[in-house]
Amino acid sequence: MLTCPGQRGILKMLIRIVRMTFREAELGAFLTLFEAVKHRIRSFPGCQRLDLLRDLDQPNVYVTYSHWTSPDALENYRQSDLFKKTWAATKILFAEKASAFSMESLENVEAPE
Repeated sequence: MLTCPGQRGILKMLIRIVRMTFREAELGAFLTLFEAVKHRIRSFPGCQRLDLLRDLDQPNVYVTYSHWTSPDALENYRQSDLFKKTWAATKILFAEKASAFSMESLENVEAPE
């Protein structure tokens, strides 16, 4: 795994969060697109998890939540034809600009036994 400057050591997992607000009329198109590509994204080298979430209060707001083994793995995905084609088809459905965050997982707290 990679060591990143300013961190306390080895990057355990990169979590990517992308918040997207869609025009209501385009929700069906987005969900159809996601259904068509979700397994290819999840099978991309370095992707460990892929979730699609919907905001409870704003049903036209969706979030993708993904885990990547490293920043390089995410960057390889972002440079792939799969990402470029999927993102191009997705962003034309937006009601506003998406926001994306890359986070480092520092600790996963389990319930005590």
